[in-house]
Amino acid sequence: MQDMDIPQVIEIDREAFPTQWPHPNYNSFKQELRNQLAHYVVASQQVEFMPPIEKTPDNKTLWEKFRNLLNADQPFSRSTSLASREYIIGIAGLWIMAGEAHITTIAVRDTYRKQGIGERLLISLIDMSMQLNAQVVTLEVRPSNKQAQNLYQKYGFYEVGLRHRYYTDNGEDALIMTTNVISSPFFQSHFLGLKKDYEQKRGNI
Repeated sequence: MQDMDIPQVIEIDREAFPTQWPHPNYNSFKQELRNQLAHYVVASQQVEFMPPIEKTPDNKTLWEKFRNLLNADQPFSRSTSLASREYIIGIAGLWIMAGEAHITTIAVRDTYRKQGIGERLLISLIDMSMQLNAQVVTLEVRPSNKQAQNLYQKYGFYEVGLRHRYYTDNGEDALIMTTNVISSPFFQSHFLGLKKDYEQKRGNI
């Protein structure tokens, strides 16, 4: 993820987590990109023309609003994104602390879901965790989000605890999930097998 990706990243974040409060903004994402503990990646497509941007209720696109909000030292315009021809379709991030990789977010645009992009992002985060010498990978997930839980369990995560009333929008608890040691032969064998299966189904990673 780079600074120029942030407006698209905010769109995806607000689409994926509409009830989250407070919403991350340009400055908070920019701070994350400069945080040595934080690591973020995006899934993107090379496009000839940017897809249409939906209008907000006051008839201004989110892109137009962001252009008005950015300071002089934060130059961004839609032409910047057009020049790069990168349409961001998914985002993911983690923090590395005390040998633990903690996944902070995985989100995919609604129109690109059920295409294996979320799984691809999870693979990237686990690969990144290994490269950064993390021992385990952890995350929180809503008990109601069975689809996400199934994906995490597939990749070796298991439930280890509960954070009561973790989600501020509705007071829902959060399941705490973690992996075994990701450098262990068992985890490595299992993970590499899943990566190979993914590549056979979706294409090279």
